[in-house]
Amino acid sequence: MAVLDTPIAIRKVAMDLLAMREHGRLELKRKLLRKGALPELIDNVLDQLTQDKLLNESRYLESYIRSRANNGYGPLRIQQELLERGINKTEITQALDESGYDWQEQLQMVWERKFGNSPKDLKEKAKQGRFLLYRGFNIGMINKLKKFNIN
Repeated sequence: MAVLDTPIAIRKVAMDLLAMREHGRLELKRKLLRKGALPELIDNVLDQLTQDKLLNESRYLESYIRSRANNGYGPLRIQQELLERGINKTEITQALDESGYDWQEQLQMVWERKFGNSPKDLKEKAKQGRFLLYRGFNIGMINKLKKFNIN
């Protein structure tokens, strides 16, 4: 592994990573450390990238939420993933609120795409419910789901 021992080398690698997709500050820092960047130089480089508006947490949040929601994940799952990536819970909540997604409608689309039909018995209803919980939708939203009652 090559050691990234200058701010210029670290910035180049960081910009290459940012060119592929948005990154959060902590996520980018972890990747730079794995690539051999010297820890004492990383924060200054990240500060400069933020100042140059190349590294932007709110843009990252917006992009991440859009990507995960489009893949059928709900707000609870997205929130948990972002917390694991070192994003502040307040910022996540605000970004989810401002995302413009109707999470109930999102849930309906995910359910229709995966199941399409009302559950035939309690066992099938529980299976569908577990899947939707895993996807990040809360139980209150799931219970409001149209056609989620047993035939």
